[in-house]
Amino acid sequence: MGLKSAQVAFFPICSIEDVVKLFGSELERDEPDLTLLSLVLGFVEHFLAVNRVVPINVPGYSFDGSSEQGDESRTCFPHVDLLQIRALHARFTTMIRGAVDRSLYPHKEGYSSRELVKKVSDVIWNSLSRSYFKDRAHIQSLFSFITGTKLDSSGVAFAVVAACQVLGLRDVHLGLSEDHAWVIFGENGEETAEVTWHGKGNEDRRGQTVAAGVAERSWLYLKGSYLKCDRKMEVALMVCAINPSIDHHTDSVELLQLQQHLLWLLYDLGHLKKYPMALGNLADLEELEPMPGRPDPLTLFHEAIASAKVYYNNEHIYPYVYLASFFWRNRNVKDALVSWGDAATVIQDYNYCREDEEIYKEFFDIANDIIPNIIKEMASAIEASEEHGDGETEGQHGCPLSNTALQDPESFAQLLRFYDGICKWEEGSSTPVLHVGWATFLVQSISKFDGQVRHQVTIIVKDTESNEDEDQHSDDSREARRRGPRRESKAEEPPLAKKFQPEKLMERRRSAPSQRADPGPVPVSVSTPQALTAPTGPCVTFHSEKMKGMKELLTALKINSSAIKLQLTAQSQVQMKKQKLSSASDYTLSFLKRQRKSL
Repeated sequence: MGLKSAQVAFFPICSIEDVVKLFGSELERDEPDLTLLSLVLGFVEHFLAVNRVVPINVPGYSFDGSSEQGDESRTCFPHVDLLQIRALHARFTTMIRGAVDRSLYPHKEGYSSRELVKKVSDVIWNSLSRSYFKDRAHIQSLFSFITGTKLDSSGVAFAVVAACQVLGLRDVHLGLSEDHAWVIFGENGEETAEVTWHGKGNEDRRGQTVAAGVAERSWLYLKGSYLKCDRKMEVALMVCAINPSIDHHTDSVELLQLQQHLLWLLYDLGHLKKYPMALGNLADLEELEPMPGRPDPLTLFHEAIASAKVYYNNEHIYPYVYLASFFWRNRNVKDALVSWGDAATVIQDYNYCREDEEIYKEFFDIANDIIPNIIKEMASAIEASEEHGDGETEGQHGCPLSNTALQDPESFAQLLRFYDGICKWEEGSSTPVLHVGWATFLVQSISKFDGQVRHQVTIIVKDTESNEDEDQHSDDSREARRRGPRRESKAEEPPLAKKFQPEKLMERRRSAPSQRADPGPVPVSVSTPQALTAPTGPCVTFHSEKMKGMKELLTALKINSSAIKLQLTAQSQVQMKKQKLSSASDYTLSFLKRQRKSL
């Protein structure tokens, strides 16, 4: 079955508007043609980024110059001919239908079988070139697959789904995390199957489920809170996968504009509401070149975070990283630290595995490059203003108005929250996270905050060890005999009520920062010296054992760098939490044996 007459009517395609019209028409159908759309995008990307030649006086090409005379930043758009796209489309569909005999793989209750999905992935996998650099740019589309037999990791997964659509398998869709893709199928997408590789390795896990990765609580599989795509979200994926880079220093303006227009089309149709990373991508494009009458980037970043909270149990990291990067680019250090702290708070509930190297590098760059350089820059600016200024740049509290983050206890509290999340991430993980490099930059960063500023932060230690021990050892008969009464009686014990009262105070303050100076709540907390300072400054709750051990060191007037480095790089003494999912705690993923990608 070739292209339909309604599809043929959109050719030739000579502009961004023509591509948008084609996508709009396909998105109105229940089953947009993934093969056609991917071929068109791949064709355009190839001639605008890979083999870019600016045509002059060549018939069949659209060329629009800039309105300003003498401006060399001209834009061009290739001529997408029907004959070329039709031939590529026929070649892909013929290859798939000729290689897969559906009669050999009967449907089970109307749904695809694992064997059939595995067969389709075999066809795609075996059609790839045997040797090529799999991380190169511009090999994510079916155009690259048909013309060069090359695909990147996510491109293979997309090609499998497109091939299944060619075969009429409507229940086969993409499952997406923030750094990996696989296939979901069956009733309500309950079945999963690996169809591609991840990272530098080419381990063949095709056909296996992703249940092991979910049970390991690795970020790569988002603890099961991944995107279960429909056809419209799969179209959004191919749009997000557009790579506008011509080289390391230059992007194609035409591809950026095309991606922006297509994402707005998907946004208007409601197909991005469950796709946080696509919303973040759109926000980045709006920051580069805002479109009139559209929401501002900050609104879109917050929509991405709201999407992750509503649909994915707040298990996604990148919406917070995108927002922090936006604040950082706009020199809003305070809010950037808050967003980085939020990202670390999410990651602390995962276990670090070697396949999580991308998010590790993200946090490594933030902790050991971005934050230290920001703080160093602010400290240098403060020193310069003190040397050359006459006090006019200082606010009412003696703080430089343009560099208030180093004089703000709340910013220091957010920095501590960020590191606490990283340390908690390491606990219970099979692979260590922190090393001496992390400790060096931690000491460097916190030392730039004045001792009086650090001393204003109230650190609350969340002691959950007793509860965890009871959960883990409740089956121990000796412990049961020694405890006597059942746990229902715990609510009546006064010490626990006192223990949790400061945490409630901290939570109320976090949700309502304007009430931070209110000394009214928690009369019982007066019994502890720590609670006496709570009304005068921000609070931060430590969950990790390493940060709990550094509680006094971090707020001391003088930094003991050696003690902090020893504590941060010490081997975690927290035992791995027992998994409640069958024998998942004893199961080690085979790909954990690979070496971590160099940083």
